[in-house]
Amino acid sequence: MMRALIGTPSVSSTNDRHDQSNLPVIHLLADWLENLGFKVSLQPLVGQEGKANLIATIGPTHKGADGLILSGHTDTVPYDDSHWSQDPFTLTEKDNNFYGLGSTDMKSFFALAIETAAKFNASDFKRPLTILATADEESAMSGAQALLKEQLQHAKYAVIGEPTNLTPIRMHKGAMMESLIVTGHAGHSSNPSLGASATEGMHQVINELLRWREELQAKHNNPVFEVSSPTMNIGSIHGGDNPNRICSHCETQIDIRPLPGMDINAIRADLQKRLADVLPESSKLKLAYKPIFCGVPPFETPADAKLTRMIESITGKTAESVAFGTEAPYLTNLGIDTLVIGPGNIDQAHQPNEYIPGEQITPYCNFLQTLVHNICIK
Repeated sequence: MMRALIGTPSVSSTNDRHDQSNLPVIHLLADWLENLGFKVSLQPLVGQEGKANLIATIGPTHKGADGLILSGHTDTVPYDDSHWSQDPFTLTEKDNNFYGLGSTDMKSFFALAIETAAKFNASDFKRPLTILATADEESAMSGAQALLKEQLQHAKYAVIGEPTNLTPIRMHKGAMMESLIVTGHAGHSSNPSLGASATEGMHQVINELLRWREELQAKHNNPVFEVSSPTMNIGSIHGGDNPNRICSHCETQIDIRPLPGMDINAIRADLQKRLADVLPESSKLKLAYKPIFCGVPPFETPADAKLTRMIESITGKTAESVAFGTEAPYLTNLGIDTLVIGPGNIDQAHQPNEYIPGEQITPYCNFLQTLVHNICIK
């Protein structure tokens, strides 16, 4: 199954040149799960041809059945095969590591989840087990955003198999990427009155951004995270075309990582309010602000939640936090207690020669088997 999944390209990208359908992967999963007795439903994404989620369930599916979801995304990031030592679409074993695009992030997860489900008979399930496979996690989170509460009304718990080195994760920061554009008026540099400098206007904007960042970091702190405050990175700035010409257009793109408890919409509203009067009307400069994508909310499941305690007991590890984002907040928003735990290291994700360590495969399958038994069988 790992070989077939990795051998089936399903890149998602904000660039149409690289973006691919995930349906071939979805159909592979559907065939395997139907053969195990799962009831399989494909959910096409509205307005996105060739993209779909898969929801496959075995056991009772009535509302409030308190079942378990094993969840993952079917897409991978784009790749540059010139940096790979082997074919990224061929599962390759070396020194008990299994190489391939999506091997750790996160196609192998589905093979391990299905292998676990096959250990049980359909008649064993007192509460439902669901395999959830989403589209476009690596680009726009559109698959997770399309999920509806009624589609998963039979589930109470979820595990997302993103690579965490088999360590349970109960919280992560959010992710926002925003674009700020200052528009001025071009003119000859020998006479500043002939134009309005967008770069000088952006200088004022950046100064306000840095003041705003200081206030956010003074107000919000969570020592559970390695970087305990929210962060804001001024990642790029582009403007102008020549030294002797007054700059008429300047864009800055920023990355914001909010802590759990911080609301993305409230952050955007606060930022817009802060920037509204930075450029005086007399300057002839205009500021436009827009999100680059919708953003990933921060995520937190309480330390004393039943799922947290159960998974800590099974693994013998205390649940931790990470800086990277997942689909967990979307499941949490549907009322499903969620933790993130999977084989592999996030440092391998999005890298050439990505691999999943073979030594983590059996322990992870054992973990899943115990979890399914505890929630769905006994």
